[in-house]
Amino acid sequence: MTLADLKPGETVRIEAIATADTTVQRLMVLGLVEGAEVTFVRASLGGDPLEFRVFGAAISLRREHARCFRVSPVGASSARDSVASEARSYQDLS
Repeated sequence: MTLADLKPGETVRIEAIATADTTVQRLMVLGLVEGAEVTFVRASLGGDPLEFRVFGAAISLRREHARCFRVSPVGASSARDSVASEARSYQDLS
């Protein structure tokens, strides 16, 4: 799944980025990096560009660039896994 496949309101985490395009590299400077949580806000009337919210900022991407960002859904299981991982890390420090 990529950023171009999302429905309005969906929140995802960026898993991988195809960085061959220099425009995509510039988008990474704006916060579109692996591990970042991104929410799809809406598409324009013609379907391009797409608006996303990243770290509280609104960013618009062309659909062709949105396809360069592979994502996975952020949900209850992801939050549970994160909390469990942090708990294990804390126990390792004790």
